[in-house]
Amino acid sequence: MAVQLNKTLINARLKTIYDNWNNATQNDEFGIIADSDALLLLSGDPAGEDEPVRKGTAFQTWLLGYEFPSTFILFDKNNIFILCSASKAKFLQQIKDGNPPVPIEILVQARAKEPPTDALPKFVDAYTSHKRVATLVKESYSGKLITEWEQALSKVAQQPEQVDLAPAVSAYMAVKDEEELKIIRTAANLTSTLLIHHIMVKLETILDKEAKITHDQFASQIELRIGTGEGDDAKGPDMRIWSKGRGLQDVDWGSTEFCYTPIIQSRSTSTGYDLKSTAISSTDPIAHKGVILIAVGMRYKSYCANLGRSVIVDPSKEQEDIYNLLLSLQSELMREMKDGVTAREVYQRALEYIKDKKPELEKHFVKNVGSVIGLEFRDSAYVLSSKNARHLKTNMVFNLSLGFSDLLDDTGKKYALHLIDTVRVGPDKATFLTDGAKLPTDTLFYLNTADDQVDDQAKSSKNPPTKLPTNGTPARNKTAGGKVLRNKTRSAAQEEVLQSTAAKIKEHQAELHAALQREGLAKYSENGVKHGEKEGKGWKRFQSYKGEGALPKEAEALRIAVDRKAQTIILPMHGFAVPFHINTIKNVSKNDEGDFTYLRINFQTPGQLAGKKDDTPFEDPDSTFIRSVTYRSADSHRFDTISKQITDLKKEVNKREQQKKEMADVIEQDVLVEIKGRRPHKLPEVFVRPALDGKRLPGEVEIHQSGLRYQSPMGSQKIDVLFSNIKHLFFQPCDKELLVIVHIHLKAPIMIGKRKAHDIQFFREASDVQFDETGNRKRKHRYGDEDEIEMEQQERRRRQMLNKEFKLFAERVAEAASTSTGDTLEVDIPFRELSFEGVPFRTNVRLQPTTECLVHLVDPPFLVVTLNEIEIASLERVQFTLKQFDMVLVFKDFTRTPLHINSIPSSQLDDVKNWLDSVDIPMSEGPVNLNWGPVMKTINDDPYEFFQQGGWSFLGGAGAESEMEEDSESESEFEAGSDESEPEESSAEGSVYDGSDASDESASASYDDASDEGDDWDELERKAAKYFDPADSKRAAEAKTRRGSDVSDDDERPKKKSAAKPKANGKGKR
Repeated sequence: MAVQLNKTLINARLKTIYDNWNNATQNDEFGIIADSDALLLLSGDPAGEDEPVRKGTAFQTWLLGYEFPSTFILFDKNNIFILCSASKAKFLQQIKDGNPPVPIEILVQARAKEPPTDALPKFVDAYTSHKRVATLVKESYSGKLITEWEQALSKVAQQPEQVDLAPAVSAYMAVKDEEELKIIRTAANLTSTLLIHHIMVKLETILDKEAKITHDQFASQIELRIGTGEGDDAKGPDMRIWSKGRGLQDVDWGSTEFCYTPIIQSRSTSTGYDLKSTAISSTDPIAHKGVILIAVGMRYKSYCANLGRSVIVDPSKEQEDIYNLLLSLQSELMREMKDGVTAREVYQRALEYIKDKKPELEKHFVKNVGSVIGLEFRDSAYVLSSKNARHLKTNMVFNLSLGFSDLLDDTGKKYALHLIDTVRVGPDKATFLTDGAKLPTDTLFYLNTADDQVDDQAKSSKNPPTKLPTNGTPARNKTAGGKVLRNKTRSAAQEEVLQSTAAKIKEHQAELHAALQREGLAKYSENGVKHGEKEGKGWKRFQSYKGEGALPKEAEALRIAVDRKAQTIILPMHGFAVPFHINTIKNVSKNDEGDFTYLRINFQTPGQLAGKKDDTPFEDPDSTFIRSVTYRSADSHRFDTISKQITDLKKEVNKREQQKKEMADVIEQDVLVEIKGRRPHKLPEVFVRPALDGKRLPGEVEIHQSGLRYQSPMGSQKIDVLFSNIKHLFFQPCDKELLVIVHIHLKAPIMIGKRKAHDIQFFREASDVQFDETGNRKRKHRYGDEDEIEMEQQERRRRQMLNKEFKLFAERVAEAASTSTGDTLEVDIPFRELSFEGVPFRTNVRLQPTTECLVHLVDPPFLVVTLNEIEIASLERVQFTLKQFDMVLVFKDFTRTPLHINSIPSSQLDDVKNWLDSVDIPMSEGPVNLNWGPVMKTINDDPYEFFQQGGWSFLGGAGAESEMEEDSESESEFEAGSDESEPEESSAEGSVYDGSDASDESASASYDDASDEGDDWDELERKAAKYFDPADSKRAAEAKTRRGSDVSDDDERPKKKSAAKPKANGKGKR
């Protein structure tokens, strides 16, 4: 049998139809059929390819899984009548034999050359026997069966009353079951993959090269990605694109098509911008500036998914603000769209949000913000508008479409912006099914041309700063707040970037420092929470014994005794045995003097510093304290034993307290919920770090319902990691590395064996250790490089397969975690091209930025720093003469110890600064290292006072740099004067100039033989004048004049020469 119907699914949906029909009331969404005696579903000849999907066809596909043209279905309370041809009856017989909820009668029509049967008259009789029948009254059909049906009805005297079935059909299909959601997710992944890996890449190339291509040509090229043609001339789908998508390995490409021809619009579109889904791509060339609207929808197994994006080339400040408003509005509506709210409330919330943020945009906002999507691209019964009172329910899928139209740009031209995604309604909030290419880093493009550079300098006060990396790599551009496209020669673009980078970083850093100061004052204001009030040590009570009866027997002898069980030292005092808890004792010392041995016990008292720790807290610091007690004895051996016992007990207690403190943040995970109904996805033959006890053997990782499980090959040891405890998920490919890695950074540490672990890593070695490249047989018979080339190719293919396998597993982990927790978990991949070397612990390692972190994953100890937890980055030991500098990362949680990354090569200073600026981390720069212990203690004591006194401005930051540059500019202007005037200025103002700026300059830019502590020539001459006679002074003045005119002599004025060097190449002082 060619077609196999899903009888289980059909029976379930038939039951849904009858349950909602029988329980319908006038006040719910099925109220229209509450009083109906029967439901009639007609279908004629198939509709044309360009026509939208009819509701009747959609309902038939939803019920049966396939479209059956020229087939009538009549539902009454007790039976189902199906009128169809003999060929279709063979397929539909499966439903009749599948134990349906009500009996089914199939009425078969005669074939073309056979005599007519009584099938149609029986169906007409069944129809006319009812008084009120619900059907799709607004739909019209054509075909032979429809004609015969109309002729038969014309002969009937009394026909039943017809009511519209469309609202009930919409309600039946609105809530999606798991099978439908799975198909829609595939459609959404297809749409997102096409947008991210083809449309945006192609559009960037068009803008970069200023290619001339029309809107409809671009749309046609997009359509070709799923394949064209039939038979021998068929061209399959472009797997270079689809292989990059998630969960698209088993796609049935025969069931994949576009919902509509992709819509591309730009400012050159002759008909103007149109936000409707019926818009078309015009034959006009795509404009290379302004707003470009993209809309694309794909249908998989008859279910639709849709998304739309706005790309802005050289955006104005207003356009950036409006686009950011669209992003924030979408996030707000995602929280609003949940089970139980009405469509009207969603639209009203959108209007309220716009009125609050930008009230002038209300008149430009769209009249509705989307509708239910599924088998129908747009269901008119569930439109998110101001007049629709229908309720949203869990597992409804909406095409959320936001936009503003008829906006005016700086030149007075109209433009529009839209943001469209397919979303699923949940119990508490909605979740995205389509995503990608949405953030300003992906949609704001900047064209760098020589003409634009002049305009940008003229309008620098109006336009927002654009962060341009020095090397212009694509990865860096993505993190810089917008994409930078270069359409001139490479050297011209590079020169422009070099000239503008420093100024733009300085301007952006000034904004970041100002924002940091404002946030600090707001966070620790008088009305806010002060850090110092809740943090720090507290008084800890301890008790040795509850009463005298608990004292040990050794106390009766009135000798010094050590009670390890009670952690107490019992000291005899004036005939009494006095117990002292070990926590009250600071240390013990023993001295031999003559025939006696002295044992001194020092106690903890206020005002003392316990080593490097802070003052020990006390319950009542104003009480009277004993600082020390000394005992004398002739038994030296006994005092040696007591001293050792007290010292060992003190060490033991301190060690136990330290272990308890270290384990304070370790959590006890819930029990892992294993997956049922199918085998879990596995990643075999992987090693784990931290390693389990025993022999080092590879195991396998399994994805379960609530987390991951690593199983050792022996089966006796396992590691469970819950999705709820995963903070970051990384995939590091084996490109230029020996390992391919899936790394998990946890929110709270867990115990693995006897060790605490913040990170768990699964890895496999990229090289084949079993392959002997020196003793294999091929080398005996083959000479030259052929075998080596083949080995390199095999190694390359092996690495590609490893990367693909581990990346797929990481994406499955992210998908399972997002489904389990409801929070999106994305796979983070390190950017090797942005990496730099440094020493975060004890060894020099390669540190690699990711989208959200700075990581080192190759060797333990691992480093994972979340970027949004960083308060400020301090660059230290930044000097012209040093080959390395240090970076200190201060966290927003001031109780955390700042992270020191030392010995970063100075050649990577600009790269580090560009990266820090691109991820919006404020930074400062200084020539020496700071002692951060006292600094953080001062901040934690009173953070509000710290920010009131200027906050992080003491580090320098943007303010100090600007002052240095002003000094540098003034100095350069002075030195740029003519040779004739320089001697006069040197004699008249030499003391003022040389005593201030020149000494600073010499410290960083003078020759090796110049010292920043030595005097300059003018100062030496003034000192010499005090010791010589006037005649000598006159000769000195003449010599000084000769030196002033001969400024090119290297030996005469080393400070002048070094100060002029920055002026020559256009750079200021470091």
